[in-house]
Amino acid sequence: MRHIEPYRARRVRLLEAMEAGVAVVPTAPERLRNRDSDYLYRFDSYFYYLTGFPEPDALLVLVAGSKPKSVLFCREKNPERELWDGYRHGFEAARDTFGFDEAHPIAELDTKLPELLANQPTLFFAPGMDPAWDARVMGWLNQVRAKARMGVVAPADIRDIRSILDEMRLVKDEHEIATMRRAAELSAGAHVRAMRAARPGMMEYEIEAELLHEFRRHGAQFPAYWPIVASGPNACVLHYRENDRLMGEGDLLLIDAGGELDGYAADITRTFPVSGTFNGPQRAIYELVLAAQTAAAAQVKPGNRWDMPHEAAVKVIAQGLIDLGLCTGTLDSVIESEDYKRFYMHRTGHWLGLDVHDAGDYKESGEWKLLRPGMTLTVEPGCYIRPAENVPEEFWNIGVRIEDDALVTENGCELITAAAPKTVADIEALMRDARSV
Repeated sequence: MRHIEPYRARRVRLLEAMEAGVAVVPTAPERLRNRDSDYLYRFDSYFYYLTGFPEPDALLVLVAGSKPKSVLFCREKNPERELWDGYRHGFEAARDTFGFDEAHPIAELDTKLPELLANQPTLFFAPGMDPAWDARVMGWLNQVRAKARMGVVAPADIRDIRSILDEMRLVKDEHEIATMRRAAELSAGAHVRAMRAARPGMMEYEIEAELLHEFRRHGAQFPAYWPIVASGPNACVLHYRENDRLMGEGDLLLIDAGGELDGYAADITRTFPVSGTFNGPQRAIYELVLAAQTAAAAQVKPGNRWDMPHEAAVKVIAQGLIDLGLCTGTLDSVIESEDYKRFYMHRTGHWLGLDVHDAGDYKESGEWKLLRPGMTLTVEPGCYIRPAENVPEEFWNIGVRIEDDALVTENGCELITAAAPKTVADIEALMRDARSV
């Protein structure tokens, strides 16, 4: 049974926020990978958020006002193309299955859109996202303007629809949260599988294969992003993706990977020793990052500013770097001079949802946004120590990041990816058990 009510409810909310006018929301086009081979298709997140409709060549129109309505344009049924490319709903079935008021063939778009835009006060659109759609929308507006002598008026105001949708997408509904929980669960299982499988002498891409296998085995349609499987010095490269190094006995392995389920992303990072046991310097840096994550997660609660988890993580990491002799000075001076950024150069999280770095502003009227129940974000401090003259050699090439997905609750937050082990004791026990069978 397809869940259409959450999508219908979002369309109603958007129509109410618009008050009057027409919204135009296209989905993503199919894209060539090379010659005549396409990338696997992935819909546009804004379009899917409002429709749940997964096919390409589709566009949603919402007409607000005294008689609001939702209109889908999509491909017609085509037995020959379905033989080659797979099932199409067709516009009539799509209307009924997905709960639209009207549906029309996508081939009629250029005829019907000028009619829908005529005598409307406002056009809601996302200018700049796709030059081809920008040009097409301008063409429709010009068709309406060409009828001015007949008394037809084109929308005088063009508003960026993302200003409404981004705010809506910041707070997840029950359907979204349930999907994200499932994505988090299967992704945590993939990290457990990777810990069990890792051995010195393996290639990074062998562990990448374990992750991808586990994602797909549990129903994820895609990885939410290409996995980072970074051993040894590669763990100090934030967006490392080659995944082609031979893993050695003394290496840490940093894995940043999550699955995408029904459009929703999980985003987890775990770091563990390929040998199964942390050495002294590795343990010291790992425990520091874990303490920073604990401090940051404690600040993820309603009413706190977006930047408070980051500030908490920075304080813990800066003090730890001082204690380990990697930074010198007082805590205040190390933070003020940003000396800690030699080892921790990124922020502690980002919004999460239909996109890995999900829609939504981080500031409002110049102030950091306040966290509210239903928001979802990552909590991901790290420490990356490259070889340098002023860095003790025992710390060289130690890269650690620990990342969980947090759901803001009424009283704090829930780390929905917590099933992936992250204490030193739990990681070492899991890897020891895996080697005993």
